[in-house]
Amino acid sequence: MNGDQSVNSRMATAETTEPRSAMQGRLLILMAAVLWSLNGFFNTILRSDTFLHLNMPEVKPMHIAFYRALFAGLVLVPSLRGRNIRLSRPILFTAGAFAIMNYLFVTAMAEGGGHVAKALFLQYTAPAWMYLISVLWLKEAANRRNLTSVAIALVGVTVIAWGGWQDSQLLIVLIALGSGVAYAVVLIGLRVLYRESSSWLTVLNLLTSALVLLPIMLFLPTPTWPQLGCLVIYGGVQLAVPYWLMARGLRTVSPQEAGMLTLIEPLLAPLWQYLTATERKVPDATDWIGGGFILAALIWRYAPAVFAARRASKG
Repeated sequence: MNGDQSVNSRMATAETTEPRSAMQGRLLILMAAVLWSLNGFFNTILRSDTFLHLNMPEVKPMHIAFYRALFAGLVLVPSLRGRNIRLSRPILFTAGAFAIMNYLFVTAMAEGGGHVAKALFLQYTAPAWMYLISVLWLKEAANRRNLTSVAIALVGVTVIAWGGWQDSQLLIVLIALGSGVAYAVVLIGLRVLYRESSSWLTVLNLLTSALVLLPIMLFLPTPTWPQLGCLVIYGGVQLAVPYWLMARGLRTVSPQEAGMLTLIEPLLAPLWQYLTATERKVPDATDWIGGGFILAALIWRYAPAVFAARRASKG
């Protein structure tokens, strides 16, 4: 969710073209969310027996975490500008948190089998952890609506954790939850670094994720050429292109509304997995119930800001 311009920069647009540009922005963000949701598709064809038979020899979560980040970063390198490239402790700290998030998230997706929804829903708890960290660590003022949102999200986490314990998936739940906490740290880092180039931060985060895993990759077998081709598409189409689409969409759509639109991602990812796998797997009821609470928490938190922004733009 990185953009180079704010919604306010479009206020001077003629009244007849503003609705059209806003609609185009929403469409770009929805396209980004759909592409992000392809996690379920790519993980399935690389880790399960499908019509493509790309699961043999075994593609490990480490392979996916490394190549996905590497190829996505390389695809976005042409977007860099030399004047924007610089390093600092906050930048490196954020890149490190992103690397941890990348590995934990991919591991939860890959090892979770038919539980892609579990990993996605739990990563969407990041705004709740971000708020708690901001209040407890950064000493920001508490807000009743935010606290209610956190409480609702924690109910969802509890339901998913209970389902994971019942289904011997508790370790996957903890890994996915860890990815959500790491993502919250990344979001805080990006908020601190709001003056930095979004393209530079994105490329650095992705390539740092690959660099951290490189020593381990030296001891793992190299994927086959068809598997590498799939990983190139995975990184480029599922990760790099959506970042570009989101940046373009945020020029005419507020971050709050963008966050609401991307909620279709955890709903679509299990569908792609279900349609792709030879052995059809349906997410547990606890995943959907817990995920419903998490999505409700996000809607409760951001919906008022979206409606307020729309009323202000019409005024």
